[in-house]
Amino acid sequence: MDHAPDTIATATPFDTAKLDRLMDEAGLDILVVTSRHNVQYLLGGYRFFFFDVMEAIGTSRYLPVYVYQKGHPENSVYIGNRMEKFEHELGRISTPVVKAGAWGTIDAIGLALDHVRKLGGAARRVGIEAGFLPADARDHLLAGLDNVEVREAHFTLERLRAVKSSAELDLIREASERVVDAMMATFKLCAPGMTKNDVVARLRREEQQRDLVFEYCLIAAGKSHNRAPSNQRLEEGDVISIDSGGNYRGYIGDLSRMGILGEPDSELRELLQQVEDIQQVARRVIRPGVMGGDIIAAGEAAVKISPHRAVLDFTAHGIGLVSHEAPRLTATGPVPYAPYDAERSLECGMVISIETALLHPARGYIKLEDTLLVSEVGWEAPGDHGRGWNSSHLMA
Repeated sequence: MDHAPDTIATATPFDTAKLDRLMDEAGLDILVVTSRHNVQYLLGGYRFFFFDVMEAIGTSRYLPVYVYQKGHPENSVYIGNRMEKFEHELGRISTPVVKAGAWGTIDAIGLALDHVRKLGGAARRVGIEAGFLPADARDHLLAGLDNVEVREAHFTLERLRAVKSSAELDLIREASERVVDAMMATFKLCAPGMTKNDVVARLRREEQQRDLVFEYCLIAAGKSHNRAPSNQRLEEGDVISIDSGGNYRGYIGDLSRMGILGEPDSELRELLQQVEDIQQVARRVIRPGVMGGDIIAAGEAAVKISPHRAVLDFTAHGIGLVSHEAPRLTATGPVPYAPYDAERSLECGMVISIETALLHPARGYIKLEDTLLVSEVGWEAPGDHGRGWNSSHLMA
């Protein structure tokens, strides 16, 4: 498999004018960014490999911090772990100032606080990510700021990422294609007697072989709707639902496909076709200028006219660095948040996951989930293969 070369980031790899406008709208002068995904975005894709799996070290944890002053990107600073000086030497950290001198939360936020103080009177209203700022670091930051108002900046940073760049879309394409390829290889090897744990272990290996970071697998088998990996054994004729997230350089490929141990009968073909029909109805709505809520309305309308409407579930959500992010399409989905984009136009570069599940009481859990990139011609669907019944017998 070909591997892209390591990225050598360039200065200011994000739209500073857009961020300044968003900060104006939110009434923010300074951002103190501490979530892994937003720091990665602001650094043009850089993520420190040493803490990619676990953030705990010693008596504290790794806390990357990015400080940005509205209108003055030249004053930006990145604060990282002491070992990140090696990455800095290689030119991979794209910000005017890098302070690779922290080990834990207090010294990291302390360096950020020093930088904010140097900005003087400009730091009147500081935006933080409360959900991604440890309590000890937050207390230390607040104690060190005099006459400063602290506000939540999650929304501002999410809007900055709502429309993906061409480079980001390429990563989402790769993530989606590789996840589905891994699923197809896994279905091929499924056999009676295997457990759901065995299937997930195989999928993990297949994703890792495709340079993905395996994040999760929701798996249902047989008549059960339980999607947790377990020692449940597969039997001849079982349907298998695999819903997996594979991470490619920070971006998530989150798709769902169906397999079967044997041949699908006419009823199973009809059930999966019902799911597919709803997916296609939702797709046909997607294009620039359409209200985000129209996707939800189209999918829900298709569910209502289905003979299986009592056991069907449809939703749609934004996806990228985070599995549920802008555009925010519904307040009634599985992850609760206000539907900010329901009455706003879709834009080229937005990325949307659409998913339909049919929980049949006798035939099991049947689901398709797809990733749609909003494009000038409507949409693009990377990883758009394997949408029918993937039979281990037919593929053997």
